[in-house]
Amino acid sequence: MKGIYSLQVFVLFIICLSCGTAKNTTSIDSLPATALQPFGRYRITANQDLELISSAVHFSFSFKGRECRVYAFLNDSTAHNYLQYEMDGDYQKRIRLDGSDKQPIVLMATSEGQHTVRVYKATEAHTGPVFIRKIEGKALKVLPVPTAPLIEFIGNSITCAAAADASEVPCGQGVYHDQHNAYYSYATRVARALGTNYILSSVSGIGIYRNWNSDGPVMPQVYENTDFQLGSTDRWNFATYTPAIVSIALGTNDFSGGDGIRKRLPFDSAAFVSQYIPFVQLVKSKYPNAQLVLLSSPMVGAARGQLLQNCLRAVKEKTDRLYRKDKPVGLYFFKPMQARGCGGHPSVEDHAILAEELIPFFRKLLD
Repeated sequence: MKGIYSLQVFVLFIICLSCGTAKNTTSIDSLPATALQPFGRYRITANQDLELISSAVHFSFSFKGRECRVYAFLNDSTAHNYLQYEMDGDYQKRIRLDGSDKQPIVLMATSEGQHTVRVYKATEAHTGPVFIRKIEGKALKVLPVPTAPLIEFIGNSITCAAAADASEVPCGQGVYHDQHNAYYSYATRVARALGTNYILSSVSGIGIYRNWNSDGPVMPQVYENTDFQLGSTDRWNFATYTPAIVSIALGTNDFSGGDGIRKRLPFDSAAFVSQYIPFVQLVKSKYPNAQLVLLSSPMVGAARGQLLQNCLRAVKEKTDRLYRKDKPVGLYFFKPMQARGCGGHPSVEDHAILAEELIPFFRKLLD
């Protein structure tokens, strides 16, 4: 009996020791999507998934070991979309995600140890959302939000680097978002160079009073909707972020001649200015303490470029008169560019040039 009693005590001791060890471990096997802290427009769904919506919306975490797994999916089995990621601060690649995929995305490190990962949505809101269910790995931790100024970049296809990257799918092949690479847009490059946080609020083809080949819906009509869709009932909560600077780069599509098939009236400067000013007021109502800047377009040059600059000056002058106590609206006029991307858009290399132009301007604003 004594031997049996001693054995029972020993077993109980081992069980208690194991429980204590499990309680004190720093290893986490699964990180739910609700724990992630994204920058950009997103939603938490009824199923507690993270819905990535806007261009370059991103989140960060760390893990230990050689690999981690990202459980991502689409809500359309016939569609495809793209994520991209950094590992330990170095850009890796785009990852194609098909709607029929059932397996997690495996991210591999080159060595053991602790690694940091930042995952980005490569495409824009109108491409459709990407959903994140969870992250799996060893010792997973959500990285703290950097304590740095935030810049919001409002714009069109140029701002979000649509049609910029033909390295995997050549221009003219695939679908529109197969050449999308928001990670390498001028906006994200500027922010990374200056060490700021950023969000992109951009829609391909969109304008202030008319779009590339239609009369709307234009940015003032959809900006308040989380997914930039006209019929959306989900309004974005602008209290989510507090940008120090809001950059607005619209006008390229207002000046567009369209596809040459649909009837297109000449550019109307009065309509452009009269609708731009209320949009600036709308943005200021969301972010009353932010510095607003208006950018021209590298795709609109010569006489048309001068006209765009004059319109932006008029918007600035009117806004500064309306908000005399606020910081004056900033202006930046791009140098004209012969774009080398798909469909007349700037390429990845062109975005690097645009960013180099803008970095001193934004640095001065931050200083």
